[in-house]
Amino acid sequence: MPDNTGVIDRSLPAAAGLGTFERWLSVWVALAIAVGMLLGNLFPGLFGALAAAEIASVNLPVAVLIWAMVYPMMVGVDFGALRQVGDKPKGLVVTLIVNWLIKPFTMAALGVLFFNYVFADIIPADDAQAYLAGVILLGAAPCTAMVFVWSNLTRGDATYTLVQVSVNDVIMVFAFAPIVALLLGMTDIVVPWDTLLLSVGLYVMLPLLAGYLTRRRLVAKGGEAAVDRFKARVQPFSIIGLLMTVVLLFGFQGEVILDRPLVIALIAVPLLIQSYGIFFVAYGAARAWRIPFNIAAPCALIGTSNFFELSVAVAISLFGLGSGAALATVVGVLVEVPVMLSLVAFANRTKHWFPKEGTAP
Repeated sequence: MPDNTGVIDRSLPAAAGLGTFERWLSVWVALAIAVGMLLGNLFPGLFGALAAAEIASVNLPVAVLIWAMVYPMMVGVDFGALRQVGDKPKGLVVTLIVNWLIKPFTMAALGVLFFNYVFADIIPADDAQAYLAGVILLGAAPCTAMVFVWSNLTRGDATYTLVQVSVNDVIMVFAFAPIVALLLGMTDIVVPWDTLLLSVGLYVMLPLLAGYLTRRRLVAKGGEAAVDRFKARVQPFSIIGLLMTVVLLFGFQGEVILDRPLVIALIAVPLLIQSYGIFFVAYGAARAWRIPFNIAAPCALIGTSNFFELSVAVAISLFGLGSGAALATVVGVLVEVPVMLSLVAFANRTKHWFPKEGTAP
């Protein structure tokens, strides 16, 4: 894989390489965004009906698609890997500090700065609070699924990435709701605790439990090879779920995006600053601590990327499908892919800054 492009070397083993979807990720997501906006404007009645399909403030089409995305990834979470957390602690320490002690709070601070002050004369106060809630939800949800793509694009240590994701998922079960409630409360946004806890249970705890039980059964029957075969079979559903979710979200918000491009650009400003800022904090810490590149790059990218599937679903559940909070999380989807690909390219170009693989981190 050339260091400056992120293109996968075809000589790599299948487990280390990427499929067509991952190699052309930005193209597929861009097409899904365009299709969603087109369909949303052509068939507003259909998307209105899909938006109205709710039970207990949970939008059913979004819930089904997010489960299709998240469940295959949760099957890959190996709780046995948690035993390895002490083997190479430095990368994990950087990831956890950035994800849980820095990122949620810097995102909230940037949101307050821009929506309540810098853009105060441009964005109405009520809208500003809604956008602030959306970016807080993004900042409090570290990446779970797409991080495997970013790790592969930098030829990261796949096992170590799995350890980092597994630890993050366990922490997320307990920390996401309190952090969101704390930050929303600090910004005077009313938090419906019942809906928030329902969302965490539906989109984090249940998929994680289902993935654990599935993995346990597969390992008992055929070991890790059975897990790999199962993941290969269900991976297309995850891909379809991702693209269909993007189509649906931009179909719901397409008219707003086309009618209010300035608002989209304004929401993107703090998200861009947060993404690049968090990456360079984590990347710089990893370099200063002399963490090998195959661990340093994924640990910085994990902190930068967001679990946008969870953020979108919770925003819809808490504030409604047509809310400013939901729109802000959708803008997060719009921003994330090009930002992450640019950071992957930067990381691959600066690989020589780090110790060689095999140096104890």
